[in-house]
Amino acid sequence: MKIAHICPFYKPSIGGVEQVVEELGKRQISKGNEVHVFTSDWDKNTRIKKKYELIDGIHVHRSYHFFKVANFASFWPSVFLKLYKQKFDIIHTHVFGHLHVFLASLVGKLTNTKLVHTTHCPWTNINRSFLGELLIKLTYSTFSSLALNWNNKIIAITPWELKFIKKYTKTPIEVIPNGVDQLLYKQIKDNNFKKEHNVKDKLVLFFGRFNITKGPDKLVIVAKEILKERKDIDFIFVGPDEGIKDKVISLAKGVKKIQILAPIRDRKKVAEMYQAADVFAMPSFREGLPLTLFEAMASQVPVIASPVNGIPYEMKDDYNGFLVKYNDLKTLKEKIIAVLDNKTLSNKFRKNNKITAEKYNWDIIEDKTNKIYQN
Repeated sequence: MKIAHICPFYKPSIGGVEQVVEELGKRQISKGNEVHVFTSDWDKNTRIKKKYELIDGIHVHRSYHFFKVANFASFWPSVFLKLYKQKFDIIHTHVFGHLHVFLASLVGKLTNTKLVHTTHCPWTNINRSFLGELLIKLTYSTFSSLALNWNNKIIAITPWELKFIKKYTKTPIEVIPNGVDQLLYKQIKDNNFKKEHNVKDKLVLFFGRFNITKGPDKLVIVAKEILKERKDIDFIFVGPDEGIKDKVISLAKGVKKIQILAPIRDRKKVAEMYQAADVFAMPSFREGLPLTLFEAMASQVPVIASPVNGIPYEMKDDYNGFLVKYNDLKTLKEKIIAVLDNKTLSNKFRKNNKITAEKYNWDIIEDKTNKIYQN
């Protein structure tokens, strides 16, 4: 098959959707398919000069973005002509509500190409700009709904999405969660992560975008409270800046046991990082279904996360870790210490996470996606 994925960002941009497309694309190529990615030339920070390149066998086409529409949406209409000029067996769009979904779906409608859409859970309250909120009200029930109805199949990444999707379409929906890189299931020998970062004690990890929705500012406040009482715990924050990294750095200033690191792109280093951690913290106030949740589970790390959106469908309280309400800093502190100080509890979570993570193998996820294509 000749497959086109259309998504807002792609490498070198870091994010969950980008990784989903990459993981699917690599496996689709290994099965003999031809895979193209159509995306904007924006990496959330700067304009990417190369408008076409071959990355790991995937044809990447970047369209010129004229301006930023909202926090992480932009206007790149030339994707319509780029898609229309080629013939594909499948056009697979990603992230509901964006213009590229309507344009790509229109191409599919005009050329009688089969259409698949993955919504990626955009239904929650988020720190959107005024323009972003206005556009949602104007487009969700009009252009976006029309695009969904042109599609042959919709993929929801969590059952939590179903009630929202059904407001806009009667197109058949299938739930397929995100997956986990195989590397993360394997135990890393000679793990030097702690040594490289001068960590000699127990480690609490935040790994994600420094976005207000992810709650790193809340975690750093809790870290400072814990470190007033304890000297045997380290906190490491890793990820790209999406608006509040400077705030987190400022809050952590002068506290030696808190480190703020740059994004880690090397997957082996990411695996080492997870496996070095004693607790993985996700104090978010909104999530779709984060890849980092599954990655932490595959790495057998106890998880402490907010019970928001898709997370409670995949994570059980007191089984994979603890669910703590957003901004309940007192309980967040208590649960972090409980896991760090109770080896029996920690080992229970590690064992259960290994079991849970087995169903999120990317090979299984891609196989389910391929069956939708074939049907």
